Amino acid sequence: MSDPTRPRGPKIIAVANQKGGVGKTTTTINLSAALAELGNRVLIVDLDPQGNASTGLGIEADDREYTTYDLLLDDVELSDVIRTTENDNLLIIPSTVDLSSADIELFSNEKRSFLLYDALRQTAMDSYALDYILIDCPPSLNLLTVNAMVAAHSVLIPLQSEFFALEGVSQLMLTIREVRQTANPKLRIEGVVLTMFDARNNLSGAVEKDARDNLGGLVFQTRIPRNVRVSEAPSYAMPVLDYDTTSKGALAYRKLARELMKNQSRAAA
Repeated sequence: MSDPTRPRGPKIIAVANQKGGVGKTTTTINLSAALAELGNRVLIVDLDPQGNASTGLGIEADDREYTTYDLLLDDVELSDVIRTTENDNLLIIPSTVDLSSADIELFSNEKRSFLLYDALRQTAMDSYALDYILIDCPPSLNLLTVNAMVAAHSVLIPLQSEFFALEGVSQLMLTIREVRQTANPKLRIEGVVLTMFDARNNLSGAVEKDARDNLGGLVFQTRIPRNVRVSEAPSYAMPVLDYDTTSKGALAYRKLARELMKNQSRAAA
């Protein structure tokens, strides 16, 4: 039985945490690659002006003629902004630093919170036969992040295994609640994934216990380990699944993809 609360089309997940350096872009790239490896058609929307997801998949800055900025503010066609990658099942809408001015330009638009929602629901999207869209949000709770939450069905929150990790999540939860109340009542939390986890470190264990005590079943069972291969992969413009397919990081992201799909199947039953 299909989920009656989920609109027709791909599952849209915003990957968000207003704190930088938590593994947000890394998770977007590698979770997307793992989902694609499992046979899904996946689109990454790079909504971060830093454009790291685009660089991490080999889209050079000089080769980004049309970007998420054009999609949101210049009504450029989807076919012009969606780019292929080395993986046939993995597509991306790249970004550039131009997106950093979008907040100011969006503010005067009466549909400012719904521009990404409208863009991702164009009829032309059907031709891509997507199963998932993952939105790599900027490290702030600005209008771009709000656009992502309004457009998404759910929010996935990477949580770095370090002191004060949960403090930023409380503010993010408030933002999610506000978006539910004002623009997207069906928005839910996909889950919290612990990143840069070091099982040898007592701090990582303490952060995990704290997260599970406070957030319960929202925390994925899969933990993403601190792994040098995960850190190296972006410099070679590829997901860690391709860079070192047997590394602990690659295995963890495959496990996370399977857990996410299992949770989705359970929700739809």
